[in-house]
Amino acid sequence: MAEVTPYRENTWKKLNGAVQDAETLRQEAVEAHHEHLITEIETSEGPLATTLRAVYDGEDVAYFMEKLDSRIKAHDHDIERMCNYHYQGFIDSIRELQQVSGDATKLKGEIHGLNRELQLSCDPLLSKGDQLVKCRKIQKNITLAMECLSLCLPVLEMYGKLQEQMKDKRYYPALKTLEQLEHTYLPRVMNHWFSQTMSEAIPRLRERIKEASMTELKDFLESIRKHSAKIGEVAMRHAAEQNNMDPSIAKKRVKTRRAPPPPNPFTGEVEYVPPAPSNESEEKEEELSAQDLVDFSPVYRCLHIYSLLGDKEKFESYYRSQRWKQARLSLQPPSNMHESLDLFKKYFHDIIGFFVVEDHILHTTQGLVTRSHMDELWEKAVEKLSGTLRSTWEKQLEYFQENGEVTSIVSEDSSNLEENEYQEQSCKLANLMLEVKKLIVLFCHTLKGYGFSVGRLLELLLEMRDRYSVILSDQWVDVFTAIFAEDNYTPIMCDNPEDYTILGSQFPYRDPDLDTTGYPRQFPFSQFVPSIYVQVKEYINACLKFSADLHLSHTEIDDMIRKSANQLLTKTLGGCLSKLIKKPNLSLLQLIQISINMNYLEKSCEYLEEYISSLTGAEKDSVHIARLHGSSMFKDARSDAEQQIYEQLNLKIDEFLDLASYDWVISESRGQASSYLMDLVAFLQSTFMSFTNLPEKVAKTACMSACQHIASRLMALLLDNEIRQLSMGALQQFNLDVMQCELFAVSEPVPDSSDGTLQMAFTDLRQLLDLFTNWDWSVYLADFGKQTSRYLRVPRHTAVSLLEKLNNGDKKKNNLFTSLKKNERDKKKLIETVLKQLKVLENGVA
Repeated sequence: MAEVTPYRENTWKKLNGAVQDAETLRQEAVEAHHEHLITEIETSEGPLATTLRAVYDGEDVAYFMEKLDSRIKAHDHDIERMCNYHYQGFIDSIRELQQVSGDATKLKGEIHGLNRELQLSCDPLLSKGDQLVKCRKIQKNITLAMECLSLCLPVLEMYGKLQEQMKDKRYYPALKTLEQLEHTYLPRVMNHWFSQTMSEAIPRLRERIKEASMTELKDFLESIRKHSAKIGEVAMRHAAEQNNMDPSIAKKRVKTRRAPPPPNPFTGEVEYVPPAPSNESEEKEEELSAQDLVDFSPVYRCLHIYSLLGDKEKFESYYRSQRWKQARLSLQPPSNMHESLDLFKKYFHDIIGFFVVEDHILHTTQGLVTRSHMDELWEKAVEKLSGTLRSTWEKQLEYFQENGEVTSIVSEDSSNLEENEYQEQSCKLANLMLEVKKLIVLFCHTLKGYGFSVGRLLELLLEMRDRYSVILSDQWVDVFTAIFAEDNYTPIMCDNPEDYTILGSQFPYRDPDLDTTGYPRQFPFSQFVPSIYVQVKEYINACLKFSADLHLSHTEIDDMIRKSANQLLTKTLGGCLSKLIKKPNLSLLQLIQISINMNYLEKSCEYLEEYISSLTGAEKDSVHIARLHGSSMFKDARSDAEQQIYEQLNLKIDEFLDLASYDWVISESRGQASSYLMDLVAFLQSTFMSFTNLPEKVAKTACMSACQHIASRLMALLLDNEIRQLSMGALQQFNLDVMQCELFAVSEPVPDSSDGTLQMAFTDLRQLLDLFTNWDWSVYLADFGKQTSRYLRVPRHTAVSLLEKLNNGDKKKNNLFTSLKKNERDKKKLIETVLKQLKVLENGVA
């Protein structure tokens, strides 16, 4: 313990020394910090907020204030010591200033004396100077007056010249004079009173010039409106000459037209250009151009005047708006334009004249009419023109329909007209469409020569072509209907070589066997076959007329003709044939002849394609050529005719079968077939003899359809629910009738029908009658449901129905005496037994 205690004391001494050193360091740091803050306060020229915040954020604010007070006292002591040091110098300076003030007062008195002496000596000199100034002013005024007169006289002369030009209506020179007066002469005399009057009159003079030039422009617009149609007519004639489109012009002339030079911007006059030398005969033949018919100088003058006045944009806007109004008037068609070709011509002439004038303005002025403005104007005009032509075509159709010249069905009144007169009336609308087409084509050529795009108008021609095809199709409806009405539906007979040759030139039919036979020669088809073929060719020729002058390729023309021909064959002729075939008053022989005719019309489509290729010049075997759809249409028409043949044949069969009158409770048959059935068989035999020209398949189908229909009607007659009772004698008589039908089927009523197919139509009846006449119920019941059954086609319910009818018939005739007969009792018992067994089959027990 004695050794440990001294160690601890030394340790505490060291710790106390370290603590004292740390405190000393902290005090020194605080001192240094306060010194730094005080230095910042002394030297800073800006805000002291940051420094003060640092002071108050510290913990020794009081100590800082003590340091600050000590620093202030130190500075006060320095100031006081400085003032004591300089006090004696300040006293010396005050004394020197008092001495200088006395010297200044003395100098001021001397200066006043010198001033009085100088004024007395200069008074005569000032008097002479004033006189000299007055003389100089007079001389200057005289000089100024002479200069003003030299400036004012040209202004007055120029103003007088302006008044004379205004009086002579020389507005463009007057405007130039006015510009010189305003900008050159008047600024020189702005100090004179009359310059103000002239300056105030200048705006009024400008307005007078603008009004006068605008009046001339309005007169020009009125004149151009009057001559627009004539200008368009001349332009169309020139285009016709260049494109060889007008047949009335024998000699093609190319006229060189030159636009006049633009007017002189200073005088407003157009320089005279001597015409090129030409022969007198040629001068007489030359047509007038746009500049020959209309004087364009007013628009040139007005343009230059407004350009000089700074209102060029206003003038351009007014001119364009007025011309657009005139364009709308030109594009407005006459109300009865659809009635006359001359009105169409006037309409197109007016439009062309408008754009020819605008084209002339475009090339003879700068900026008044621009190409973009022309294109925009042309687009609007094309849109309006297209709508007008479409509505006019509708009015044309309505007009001709109201006047009875175009109808979709041959009217009763038309049958009283002569054939030539009717054809002439029916072609008026198509001819008018052709003439209008020529006008549109010439219209396109004319404006295309002036740089306008006519693509949309050519598309309009394609639409017009479709309408033209529709109108032709409507006309050919009447033609086809008249051909069908006039045909006798019998094969054509040629009594002499002339008729045979004529018919051969009308229709491409060749038969070597027919060429070797004597006269009269009989064709297999009726008259409407060559008539239809000729009219289809006439339709193709009519469609070909529309493609003239359209500058289409052979392929395009060929496609157009084939499209129209397909429309005629499929829609027009197909519709007429469909109406013809469905007529209720057609006889069976007429339907047979129509079906035969369809075969030959179908074969003629190949010759029609060759005819189209020969007209258009297109290659027949080209992959780009569309094919005619007439073959499929004639096949469909033949199918409709064949179906009508089947239906008509069945209707005739029904007429014979409706005459059937059976005694269903007869005890014994008459031993021969019924008379109605014999008549039916005779009718069928005579009918099928007329099927010789029909295809073998059609004849077989018709014969099979007739046999099936007879079999189904006889079966229905036998199973009629109205028949409650039936005797074996009636069944035997019915069996004789069925046997007669089977004999007809075996007799080969049509060629190559001996294969037993027709007999199969009566198989159901044959098995049913054999079952009852042979009373073969044991076999029927034993083989029921087997594919090898002899009576496979006899349904159970049919057998039950006939057995019940036989049973009812036996009940009616049975009485007390017949009931004593053993065979009758056995038969009745057998029927009841069979019925029970059939009903067991019905319940599925057997």
